[in-house]
Amino acid sequence: MRSIEGYINGNAPAVAGAKNHPPFDGTDGLLTCVELFAGCGGMAKGLENAGFRHLAMAEFNAAACATLHANYSETQGGNSPAILEADVRTINWSSYRGVNLVAGGPPCQPFSNGGLAAGPQDARDMWPEAIRAVREMQPRAFLFENVKGLLRPAFSEYLRHILDCLERGGFEESLDVPKYQVTVAKVNAADYGAPQRRERVLIAGVRVDCGTLPPFPAKTHSERRLAFDKWITGEYWKRHDLPRLNNDAIPRAARAQLSKFVHPSRPPEETAWLTCRDAFLDLGTPSFEAKVSGHEPRGAGKQYEGHTGSFIDEPAKTLKAGVHGVPGGENMMVDLDGTSRHFTGREAARLQGLPDTFELPGSWSQTMRQLGNAVPVQLATVAGRWIASALR
Repeated sequence: MRSIEGYINGNAPAVAGAKNHPPFDGTDGLLTCVELFAGCGGMAKGLENAGFRHLAMAEFNAAACATLHANYSETQGGNSPAILEADVRTINWSSYRGVNLVAGGPPCQPFSNGGLAAGPQDARDMWPEAIRAVREMQPRAFLFENVKGLLRPAFSEYLRHILDCLERGGFEESLDVPKYQVTVAKVNAADYGAPQRRERVLIAGVRVDCGTLPPFPAKTHSERRLAFDKWITGEYWKRHDLPRLNNDAIPRAARAQLSKFVHPSRPPEETAWLTCRDAFLDLGTPSFEAKVSGHEPRGAGKQYEGHTGSFIDEPAKTLKAGVHGVPGGENMMVDLDGTSRHFTGREAARLQGLPDTFELPGSWSQTMRQLGNAVPVQLATVAGRWIASALR
């Protein structure tokens, strides 16, 4: 059995032996996609940016389905995806055989650092359903997202089982089932233009008769460039028409980044990490009369040890969903003067890269739960283009 390290960032060797299966018929020039565990549609929006057209989106949660209907019923040039409001365990995927891409984010709670960490013993573990979907659809490629906790040593044996199954295209070896080159990528959404620190694991595969998946794209944004723009040139403060802070205000993390510069006058090549202030530019103060929907005020947030919110001039901390609601001290912003307040629904949507035209039906709690489970659009776009480059 191959080690997990052998799959990281394109290190897995090519797998030999696979029959040629044609791509799904009836496309309009775009690559086709079927998505499991679609949530509110963050990954879908990114894949759409990357040139994929969804044929179907499966989601069990009623509130998330309402969001999908509100945003995807009249999209993609009139070719609206079928929104399958069902438990994935009840869906027969064979009618989508040959689709270009199968995507989705299996529930992360079984592997999350904040959960019970029951892994495959957790009833919410849906990796077997992701594997079954690949087996029945035999796509040209697949892309699955999960929390970084999946890489914990406690789950190493189960992760190897998942990767082995995906590599052979199902639970058992079969000459009639195509094989896949499988890659695991550890990523932080902030490194790819999302105004949010969100560390995730991507598990992707390309059918061996369809192409070869290159290493995951290099980072485009960096913490060190943000430190440079703030504390060496002051460009960050100028951009927001703010007075430059005194160097005594430099946080420890930024000092660590600054100490790495060999040539302090030479900026890093990457773009700076985006901050909450960058993301909320032009939104204005939350108001019940706000021109942008979902930007109604939610009141002050209470900070406490371990739950201190997101500083306005840094990327947001990972948005939280919470099984029983969002815990106190999370999903909130902390200003320069130390005051804090909860993110509005629209601010949270921007942190996930969703456009202001994206509708957020339902309560604030439902919205935050959905957005806390979403894949940032910026990251999904990069991942989708990565997959598309191999298929084309």
